[in-house]
Amino acid sequence: MIGITAVLFAFVPSNQSTSDGSSSKAQAGTWAVDKPHTNVKFSVAHLVISDVDGNFKSFDGTMESSKPDFSDAKITFTADVNSINTDNEMRDNHLKSDDFFNAAKYPQIKFVSTSFMPQGDNKYKLVGNLTIRDVTKPVTFDVKYGGTVVAMGGTHAGFKATATIDRFDYNLKWSKTTEAGGMVAGKDVEITINADFKKS
Repeated sequence: MIGITAVLFAFVPSNQSTSDGSSSKAQAGTWAVDKPHTNVKFSVAHLVISDVDGNFKSFDGTMESSKPDFSDAKITFTADVNSINTDNEMRDNHLKSDDFFNAAKYPQIKFVSTSFMPQGDNKYKLVGNLTIRDVTKPVTFDVKYGGTVVAMGGTHAGFKATATIDRFDYNLKWSKTTEAGGMVAGKDVEITINADFKKS
C-alpha cells in the first residue's frame, strides 16, 4: 500500500541566501517533481514480526508558492497504482486487485494539500486530502526541508515527508490472521516520500 507517498519539509530567512549563494526569494514560483531523484515508498507489517516494503514506480507532483519560506505552498501528488512494486509479482497483482486498490477501476492515488505550516527547525506539517479508491480523507505528513540549491541545470528544493495511515480507512480491507491471531498484513501503512522539486 502506500502509499502515496510518497510528498514532502523554519527556513532560511528571506534576507539570507540559499546554500548556493542565491537569494531565497528565488524559491517562490512553480515547481515540478524531478522524477529521477524522487521516490514514493511504503511499509506494512507482515505476520506481525517483520515489514514488507514497496514503492510506486510512476508518480508526479507539483508545488506552487509565492513566499520564500514555502509557507503558502500548494502541493499535489499522484501515484499510478499499476506501478506498485514490492519485488514479488504475485503480491503486486494481489495489491492491484479488488482486495486492495482495484487498479482497473481506481488507477490513481491522489494527494492535494490544504496547508503547509512551518514548525521551526526546517520542519513542516503538510495537511491535505488523500484519495485512494473512492475514499478521500484528510492526512497529515511530517515534513523535513533539506534545502534549496542551484545545480544540475536548475533550482532544486528537497523534502522528506512521512505519514502513517490506516488502510482500512480507504477500503483496503483484505485481512487474514495467523494461527496465533496476528494479522498477515498490518492495518497501518507507513508512507515516505523523498521529493526533489525542480523550479519550472
